[in-house]
Amino acid sequence: MLKVSIFSFSYLYNGIPSDDSGNGGGFVLDCRFIENPGRIEEFRNLTGLDDKVAEFLENHKPMQDFLSNVYNIIDAAVENYTHRGFTNLMVSFGCTGGRHRSVYSAQKLSDYIISEYPFIKTAIHHCNLKD
Repeated sequence: MLKVSIFSFSYLYNGIPSDDSGNGGGFVLDCRFIENPGRIEEFRNLTGLDDKVAEFLENHKPMQDFLSNVYNIIDAAVENYTHRGFTNLMVSFGCTGGRHRSVYSAQKLSDYIISEYPFIKTAIHHCNLKD
């Protein structure tokens, strides 16, 4: 069974997460070209899991175009990996602080995989959010 591990991280503070599966990594997607909600006062202390930030990003066309492209890439990878019997796929989303754009993107991909591929196990890790 395929397991997809999804990470959000900060390029500034932690760098790209390591791959503990032994496969040497996976997709690393850079969200820094998308407008940063963390630079807007009302969103600064929130995260990509908060409704106000999510609403802002849902109404931001570059983010939605980005996610559409991500879903297409992940669809192809999931189909190929499942067919070939692979057991691990890693997808990491990075942004400056690892709290807004990358967190939102990671959560949206997790939601997408759960809805489209209920037979696949997902694990989500937000490297720069306190648990």
